[in-house]
Amino acid sequence: MSEITKKEPAVLFSGRATSYLAKEIACNYGQELGQSTVFQYADGEFQPCYEQNIRGCDVFIIQSTFAPSDNLLELLMLVDAAKRASAKRIVAVIPYFGFARQDRKDKPRVPIAAKMIADLLQAAGVSRIITMDLHADQIQGFFDIPVDHLLASSIFIPYLREVENIDDLLFASPDVGGTKRASQYAKTLGTGFVMCYKQRTKPNEIGTMQLIGEVKDKNVILVDDIIDTGSTLCKAAELIMDSGARSVKAMITHPVLSGNAIEKIETSAISELLITDSIPLKRASKKIKVLSSADLFAEAIHRVENYESLANLYEIAVARKGIATKFH
Repeated sequence: MSEITKKEPAVLFSGRATSYLAKEIACNYGQELGQSTVFQYADGEFQPCYEQNIRGCDVFIIQSTFAPSDNLLELLMLVDAAKRASAKRIVAVIPYFGFARQDRKDKPRVPIAAKMIADLLQAAGVSRIITMDLHADQIQGFFDIPVDHLLASSIFIPYLREVENIDDLLFASPDVGGTKRASQYAKTLGTGFVMCYKQRTKPNEIGTMQLIGEVKDKNVILVDDIIDTGSTLCKAAELIMDSGARSVKAMITHPVLSGNAIEKIETSAISELLITDSIPLKRASKKIKVLSSADLFAEAIHRVENYESLANLYEIAVARKGIATKFH
C-alpha cells in the first residue's frame, strides 16, 4: 500500500524591490519569509537562489514590477528557479503590475507591453497571479491562468469611514479613464462624483483640462490608480479649488512619483495624498500618508492556498485587522 503524500506548506519569498512589503505580508500571514539570496556580478548581472528546499511546495513570490526593468527580470528569474526546483505551484504576487499603461495599440507601430509581460510570466512558469488595481481591468484577459485582481478600495474605503468621516464628500476623477473608479467609490459611500476632461499634447504633458460637474462647497477626493509625475493630479486639484470646492484630497493606489512629483504635491492645492505601499515611497512628506496593503495580500494568499473564495475578501479583510497605516 502506498503512503499518503504529505502536503507541503506554502512558502513566501520576496524579490529585492518589495522586501519591505513582503515582510509585512508574511507576518500577517503567520510565518517568516523563505530564505533566498541574490548573487550580484560586477557587471550588474544577478542570479537569484533559493536557500531552502521548495520541492512540492506552493511558492508565492512577492515582487512589484516598477522601474527599473530589473525588478521584472528578477521576478521572472525567481519563477524560473522555482520551476526548476520542482515547486508544485508558483504564484506571482505583484502589488504593482508595471507596464500596465501599455494595454493597447493607441498609435501605429507600438507594442502592447502588458500582454507581452503576461506572456513572459506564463512562459516562465507562473500558475496564478495576485495583483491590485490594474491600470485596465481587461489586462486580466491577457492571461490564460487565474488572476486575482484585488481592489485598493478594500483599504481606502474603511479608512474613509473609520478615520476621515468627511462631510459634504464628493469624488472626482482626474481624467475620463478613471470615471468608473470614481463612480464606484461614490456609489459605495453614497456620494456624487465629478470628472476632469484633459487633452495631452504629448505623454506626461497636459494641454487643456475642463471640469465636468459641480463642486462648490464640497470636500473633494480625487481617485486614480497611478500617480506618476503628478502633473494631472495637481492641475485637477487647482481646477477644482478654483471652482469653489472647500478642500481637495487625493487617493492613489500606486505611488510611482517620478522626478519632482513629491515637490509638486507639496506645493499644490492638495491637502493630503493617500497612497498604498505597493511601491516604496521615495521620501517622506507631511502631505503623504501610506496605508498598508499587507493584510489584504496576506488574506488573499491564505485563501488561494486553501482554495477558498475571494468574493467577500473586502468584508473579511476589514473585520480581521481593521485599518493599518503608516504615517509619513
